[in-house]
Amino acid sequence: MSSHGSFDVEGKIALVTGSSRGIGFALANGLAEAGAEVVLNGRDADALARSRDEIVRATGATVHTCAFDVIAPEEVAAAAQRVENEIGPVEIVVNNTGVQHRSPLLEFGDDDFRRVLDTNLSSAFFVGREFARAMVGRGHGKIVNICSVQSELGRAGIAPYAASKGGLKMLTRGMCADWAPLGLQTNAIAPGYFDTQLTEALVNDAEFSAWLTKRTPAGRWGRTEELVGALLFLSSPASDFVNGQILYVDGGLTAVV
Repeated sequence: MSSHGSFDVEGKIALVTGSSRGIGFALANGLAEAGAEVVLNGRDADALARSRDEIVRATGATVHTCAFDVIAPEEVAAAAQRVENEIGPVEIVVNNTGVQHRSPLLEFGDDDFRRVLDTNLSSAFFVGREFARAMVGRGHGKIVNICSVQSELGRAGIAPYAASKGGLKMLTRGMCADWAPLGLQTNAIAPGYFDTQLTEALVNDAEFSAWLTKRTPAGRWGRTEELVGALLFLSSPASDFVNGQILYVDGGLTAVV
């Protein structure tokens, strides 16, 4: 183990869910740059292979792919065993998989509601639980859940998303309560508004972008690579006494009215 206070993740195996693109890809790439051995996850094996090749070209790191559906508990359990047996002990798990669905609440469909909750919240429970089994046995491990400014703030048209991210905030604290005594640290990063494929429609919406840059003290959209520093802190021995915390990386959006 590295010395306490060190930001070193060199050689540690890290699983990042939903990492073929967007924020997940940026987080996986950041861990790889810092010397971690990264396992990419998603459902599309071809997309994962392309992302793996891109990260290997950029960083020279060892990168694996593991395609499984994070909302299917039996698939998650099988994948956790497979990764531990074939790749090695996973010391860092980043629960990043997420989906957004925008609709007025009165028109929000039942299936869409369940899909948002399952993808954003249930997935972190299934993945966290299965990978924590081995971590607990070893007495150490880092789990980082990707929350949102909507873990704290509501906005019209995305109530189920806010509910799922608020639930993920409390799941993070619940994981801390259960697993901190067993040597694990569970924390969350809550991004503000970042320019990704998922937010492309909002980025291109001149009215929304103008509102957002005025609403955010930093005066701009976030860049995905700006999340990496927070992740390296929460993934490394530097955060060994940090537990159950939500770190907002949002340009100050949640700090001001």
